[in-house]
Amino acid sequence: MPETAAARRALFALISLCLIWGYAWIAMKYALRYAGPFYFAALRTCIAATCLFALLVLLRRDLRLRAPVPVFLLALFQGTLFILLTLWALSLGGVGRVSVLNFTMPFWVVLLAWPMLGERVRGLQWVAVGTAFAGLIAVAQPWALGDKLASAGLATCSGLSWALGTIIIKRYRESLQRMDAIALIAWQMLIGSVPLVLLAWIVPERAVDWTPQFLAAVAYLGVLGTALAWLLWTYIITRLPANVATLNTLAIPALAVLFAWLQFGERPNLFESIGMLLIALGLTLLWWTSRPGRQAKVTASQF
Repeated sequence: MPETAAARRALFALISLCLIWGYAWIAMKYALRYAGPFYFAALRTCIAATCLFALLVLLRRDLRLRAPVPVFLLALFQGTLFILLTLWALSLGGVGRVSVLNFTMPFWVVLLAWPMLGERVRGLQWVAVGTAFAGLIAVAQPWALGDKLASAGLATCSGLSWALGTIIIKRYRESLQRMDAIALIAWQMLIGSVPLVLLAWIVPERAVDWTPQFLAAVAYLGVLGTALAWLLWTYIITRLPANVATLNTLAIPALAVLFAWLQFGERPNLFESIGMLLIALGLTLLWWTSRPGRQAKVTASQF
């Protein structure tokens, strides 16, 4: 496949992912009004796994678990910890701040990708990283956390867990490419759901209120926000450098803040508005420094 065609497909996948995950924060906040975070995390991953295995059967694709070690690691960091920590943090805090702290992920990836993958941030990309990071600090406002420290800590840990999953995908790419892409995410969700189901059974939470709103949120998050979104993420991270792919997803918390403003009245204050502007500026600069001719070639694969 020509480089430009592969780049366009990766860009389209990235835009789609940003929109899906941007609104997923709203769906999660709605769902947590009717269920506890542990039960909902288990339900979300189980639905995603069921949908993906059903799709594999319908398409007659290979179901086999061909790379057990990296898949188990992905299941732990992206299937169990990331989803649980995110929902737990959101149950204790607002959409805007939690979503932004969750997206400290790109900066963890930048730190980890250098020693573990040899992917260096170069030249003006450091300016882009610094600008976007300043935007995250402005939105997060760590000087005004108050009683939201637990929520902030959980959200940041979820970002670190996601970053470790991203590094695993890049490091074990050749092994993971022996698996069907849908099967990879299906096994990740299935294995990751096991500890979540056990936790939901052990940890006491309020009874679930099975309202139409809750069912709609479950459907959105299970099918689009988890099954489809993780397929898109795996596709993106195997075709773009880790630092470029992850830093561009900083558009997601900006969208989450905007959607929370429109639907929950969580109006951004001055610092949050400045932060969103800085994030947009950092992403624009990153795109400019990573455009064709300035960045390593996009590699096609069988994913």
